Amino acid sequence: MEFKLLRAFIVLAQELHFGRAAQRLSIVQPALSMQIKALEEQIGARLFDRDRHSVALSETGRIFLPEARATLHQSARALDIARASGRGEVGNLRVAFVSSVLPDILPTLIRTLHQRYPRIELELKDMSSLEQIRVLRDGQLDFGLVRLPVAAPAIQTRVILREPFVVAMPSEHVLAGQEQVLAAQLGSIPCYLLARRFAPGMHDELLAAFAQLGTQLHIAAELGEYTTMLALVAAGLGFGIVPAAAARALPPNVTARPIELGGHQTALGLAWTELDTPIKRTLHALMQELFT
Repeated sequence: MEFKLLRAFIVLAQELHFGRAAQRLSIVQPALSMQIKALEEQIGARLFDRDRHSVALSETGRIFLPEARATLHQSARALDIARASGRGEVGNLRVAFVSSVLPDILPTLIRTLHQRYPRIELELKDMSSLEQIRVLRDGQLDFGLVRLPVAAPAIQTRVILREPFVVAMPSEHVLAGQEQVLAAQLGSIPCYLLARRFAPGMHDELLAAFAQLGTQLHIAAELGEYTTMLALVAAGLGFGIVPAAAARALPPNVTARPIELGGHQTALGLAWTELDTPIKRTLHALMQELFT
């Protein structure tokens, strides 16, 4: 059944006048009569009762009218969704992130995406950098927000943020009175780090930066998440070395100070395998716009 026949039927049902209906459809009246006849033949029943003076919907026409409207509405919706999909404006994306992006980067992405592309839905997962690389390779993830560098030939990355490391310490500690902490001042203090298995590239670069400055850290423990680390710092059991973003929400009585590491910073990156769909290209372009 052609959609133009449904449209002709609906317009005639509204006007109940062949001349006015034909004018609205931008066709001649005989063409409209032929379209209605063709539709009635397909259905096998009259849709209109008509004579020289009047046109009225038949019983079949009254029953068919809401169905015809629903069919046209659904076809228009399907066409709209298909076109939006081709533009990368509708669909689902699986995005994983490291927890340090929660205070700023992730909310900014979610808010902007919802404003511009309300029909894109994000499936979000809190996941370590190393685990993100594995699921990206397996095709179970579209994008990851990871700590760089990552050693994975099949994975493409782009830096979206560079930030310094800070040291979180009890607020009453003498070093909390300094604007900046020197690497050498941390050599004898028990320090907590994010475990290497969660972000090996960042872990190795951090220790190398301290070594270049002649300091070997006294590592009290390597932990799986920054919230646990900051809780131990709040308990007075040591210092925590974290990216600046991870220190946005500190527990009571904990202070963060920059570490002088000779300009060394940690990088947060967007990771993916292929930009092989319009919706992936949409998110990639938005990340580039927001975090360049």
